Amino acid sequence: MNARDQGSGIRAQVRSARGRVGRARQPLGRIGLLAGIGCLLVMAGCRQDMQNEPKMIPQRGSEFFPDHRGARPQVLDTVARGQLHEDTYFYTGTVPGPNGQREEPDLMPFPVTMTVLKRGQERFNVYCTPCHSRVGNGLGEIVQRGYKPAGNFHDQVRLSQPVSHYFYVTTHGYGAMPDYSAQLTPADRWAVAAYIRALQLSENATLQDVPSGTQVENLKDIAREENLPESFAEPWALPSTAIQALPPPTGQGTPAMAPPNAAYPKISIPVTKTAPTNTKPAANTK
Repeated sequence: MNARDQGSGIRAQVRSARGRVGRARQPLGRIGLLAGIGCLLVMAGCRQDMQNEPKMIPQRGSEFFPDHRGARPQVLDTVARGQLHEDTYFYTGTVPGPNGQREEPDLMPFPVTMTVLKRGQERFNVYCTPCHSRVGNGLGEIVQRGYKPAGNFHDQVRLSQPVSHYFYVTTHGYGAMPDYSAQLTPADRWAVAAYIRALQLSENATLQDVPSGTQVENLKDIAREENLPESFAEPWALPSTAIQALPPPTGQGTPAMAPPNAAYPKISIPVTKTAPTNTKPAANTK
């Protein structure tokens, strides 16, 4: 057999092999196509079942209930878990009085421990010191920048107020002070009230109030050890940048519609800054 005949034979064998492979692949391709279509049908059927499953969607109608509302009304006289607020004094700071009005007793709703006072001090330093200062005399940092002086916890008016009053004011605000109910939980508001009372007691404390065996350190010595200026231990005075807020016209109400209190002490203006005067000439009534 020559080379030409041998090559023709090889080509014939190759064509025959290709034909057999093509015939073998054809049924496999059809089976794969049918299997894919079947899988798609199965998947579509499962999704349809899940899409139309019997469930309630909020704010959507329903044929299951007679009123055709999917959202069911709440059962009467039920309270969500954690929102019962059964201890009304803990959450309001007031109790019913004999005349039908709410009263503020001088009472903490839970025992005051050192942990409570430290928590109150931490929250007080964060939220209260910008206005009331760290010692609670109402001469915070923003007062030095022209803001109205805040309440002084050491004057006779605040000393006579019950501890629950500070909780109530922190919850609802008073005058130019906004409420801090969003920033402080009820427990933290009570802790701040307890720390305010501790500040008041420390301001007027004497050596007789110190338990026996307790070492008393002088504030000036502590300031010297901490490398603080000598003025740190001196009484804080009203800065010259503070302003005296004039009383608003009675016909326009007061800030936050809080009732005015004539017993509040008048804030003295330093000699370096004079109070504004009304220079407008009086109208001629003739």
